[in-house]
Amino acid sequence: MRIETFRMERMQCVYEKEVAFDLSESGVTPMSVSELLDGEQPDGLLGTRLAYPRADGSRSLRERIASWYPGAAAENVTVVNGGAEANHAVLWSLLEPGDRAAILLPNYLQAWGLARHWARADAFHLKRDRRARRWALDVAGLKRAVTRNTRVVLVTNPNNPTGAVFSEEEMSEVVAAARRAGAWLVADEIYRGAEISGETSPTFWGRYERTIVTSGLSKAFGLPGLRTGWVVAPRRAIEEVWRRHDYLTLTPGMLSDSLAAVAMEPSRREAILARTRAILRRQLPELEGWALGHDGLFDWIPPRAGAIALVPYRLPIGPTALAERIRKEQSVLVVPGDMLGGGRALRLGFGYDVAKLREGLARVDRVLEALTAGSGTSRSRETPAAPRPRRATAPLRDSRRIATRIG
Repeated sequence: MRIETFRMERMQCVYEKEVAFDLSESGVTPMSVSELLDGEQPDGLLGTRLAYPRADGSRSLRERIASWYPGAAAENVTVVNGGAEANHAVLWSLLEPGDRAAILLPNYLQAWGLARHWARADAFHLKRDRRARRWALDVAGLKRAVTRNTRVVLVTNPNNPTGAVFSEEEMSEVVAAARRAGAWLVADEIYRGAEISGETSPTFWGRYERTIVTSGLSKAFGLPGLRTGWVVAPRRAIEEVWRRHDYLTLTPGMLSDSLAAVAMEPSRREAILARTRAILRRQLPELEGWALGHDGLFDWIPPRAGAIALVPYRLPIGPTALAERIRKEQSVLVVPGDMLGGGRALRLGFGYDVAKLREGLARVDRVLEALTAGSGTSRSRETPAAPRPRRATAPLRDSRRIATRIG
């Protein structure tokens, strides 16, 4: 069976080390090993023999992961190599030819591509609520996408690429839709813990008996190099995921297991998440001021979690063409919205070095100046202006058209 190229990952792989400024990254500045250990060393760490560890993760790690999900036990957890492997193994265990998966867009399109490989993908969307200055769930679209033939309902919450966080009412709507269909609810919660407010968003775990949560240490924890992910699920579902993991990478890494257990010790976990939130609160104003300083060129809705924002724009150029021009002319890498099911927009990461963020955005300005020259569109970083209002239905046209084209 053929599988389509994962366009965003391929773009990042090819160019992220080649550009002067990488604004495509979706996490925060990674921690060093010394920062993670905070002056302490777990007993025997340096004497660890680099053998195969327990295939589903050490019990101490699984217990600490389970403690972050009310009512979960170590037996509800299996550890894999990164959140991407968690999503892959889960969807492989759930989907067969003829099944349907309802998937939230915009999103990191790994699940979209996998669902189309094994089954059929149906989209439902986030939409812009300008009055509340947030991305909101299109409940009517959710109800259309989830039918009696739906096997999986998949959401990413907090969301990539918008930084949106579901309200309690929206979470209830997602659960109700999955329950009506008897579908599995798969919640990718890898950005949980990176809330700018400082309050950890609720988990979907425990709200519905057919819920599976995937997550890991790469985004909210700033530890992508550990390649540690996990699945939290009912025990029978864990057995099916583990069965497939045996055909993938078999086990986590020995050192990664030990260091991940350090990161997930409850007091250390909260200290790490506090570090992440401090980075986000310090650096988000740089991006927000830049976006609002373009006199209506961008439709700015601030992210509520994560080091990313999806920024819709008003220019006569498609997102991939715009991103390519920014890369080629200014050596800055950004993610085009059509690689995320997000239409005419750019995803911008702001979680790394703030000076590089500032300079990268200044270089993006040079491309914008060339595109807007003579068009009557003015920009002013000194006098930020609110985006001009548009019809409420307009923002989703591009993402829906993309979803139809690739779905």
